[in-house]
Amino acid sequence: EFFRELLENAERSLNDMFVRTYGMLYMQNSEVFQDLFTELKRYYTGGNVNLEEMLNDFWARLLERMFQLINPQYHFSEDYLECVSKYTDQLKPFGDVPRKLKVQVTRAFIAARTFVQGLTVGREVANRVSKVSPTPGCIRALMKMLYCPYCRGLPTVKPCNNYCLNVMKGCLANQADLDTEWNLFIDAMLLVAERLEGPFNIESVMDPIDVKISEAIMNMQENSMQVSAKVFQGCGQPKPAPALRSSRSVPENFNTRFRPYNPEERPTTAAGTSLDRLVTDIKEKLKLSKKFWSTLPYTICKDERVTAGPSVEEECWNGHTKARYLPEIMSDGLTNQINNPEVDVDITRPDTFIRQQIMALRVMTNKLKNAYNGNDVNFQDTSDETSGSGSGSGCTDDICPTEFDFVTTEAPPVDSDRREVEASATQPGWSQTLLVVFLSLVLQRQWR
Repeated sequence: EFFRELLENAERSLNDMFVRTYGMLYMQNSEVFQDLFTELKRYYTGGNVNLEEMLNDFWARLLERMFQLINPQYHFSEDYLECVSKYTDQLKPFGDVPRKLKVQVTRAFIAARTFVQGLTVGREVANRVSKVSPTPGCIRALMKMLYCPYCRGLPTVKPCNNYCLNVMKGCLANQADLDTEWNLFIDAMLLVAERLEGPFNIESVMDPIDVKISEAIMNMQENSMQVSAKVFQGCGQPKPAPALRSSRSVPENFNTRFRPYNPEERPTTAAGTSLDRLVTDIKEKLKLSKKFWSTLPYTICKDERVTAGPSVEEECWNGHTKARYLPEIMSDGLTNQINNPEVDVDITRPDTFIRQQIMALRVMTNKLKNAYNGNDVNFQDTSDETSGSGSGSGCTDDICPTEFDFVTTEAPPVDSDRREVEASATQPGWSQTLLVVFLSLVLQRQWR
């Protein structure tokens, strides 16, 4: 929203300034500038736009229009004007402004668009993972942890913290495997955030763009005689224009007065803030989300509504009775659940949907690294990538699974203690939604 309003403010500022400065001449040629902002908006919203080619085309078109205005005594054909545009790089009629602006705009827009795309991917990965259905083995373990105290006459006794951790590590084994790629993704997001704070951030580039383009126009006006002479030499002598048109003089075409640029001016947006403050706030939230998936079981199990807490080791439900929980806590990830005492996990069958989200993060991380290095990223040309990240991410209905697709990774129960809850565990109910609800709440709070 901020970036969209920033572009709109920049376009409005340029239009107001150029109407005051050049009057009817600008209004007659305003589509050249309107097309520039249209393409910038299209690029930012995910359009397949080559920024460098688009900017080159803008300056070439502006040169054609300007060349006609500074030489009103001649008539120029389309072929002649095409020849004129070929001299843009050689003659540098607008001075060094096009080169500097190209560097600034491309770096700023690549960083801004990729950063926003990264936020979208991160949010949607979190939302999708939060809705993955728990496996039958996980449901059985949850039922035993939450309901069996009632069956044993211990309705007020809550599960032991370590007991809960083993259950959650088994239930979230596949989610924990997101952690490595997620951390790399967050690191890449923080790197690109540096670009939004540096000298090429989109706010500092777009805020004075009207003045920079006006300076380029003034530069061409000052060098109009030299530019025209070299063009005539290379493209040939143009035909004279009708007498009515040739009566117009160059000074009447331009008004060199334009408002001075104040670098302290900032755009007024709905957010009522500047890019610096927004980026600072986002960076802090990104840092807090590192190692999110590996710490998720701890986040859930420290909730006093779920467990007795880590300080209560003797007066808690250990899965059999009210006593200390003795088994060791499992490590994170799918492969480490092979000996999980609470949840039967088939480590040979990774969850396909979770693996797709890992791939989505990996693809986005590579794009963020490219953006950090100033390389453009084409979000539309990603048909071979499975990301599930929304607009421009390469996710199609044929490739991306639905939010509720999942692969069961549990083996049939073999433990006698699990048999006593098997019948109820096979029926969907409150325990099945508990894990999904916890995940949704925690993820939404963390990634808001």
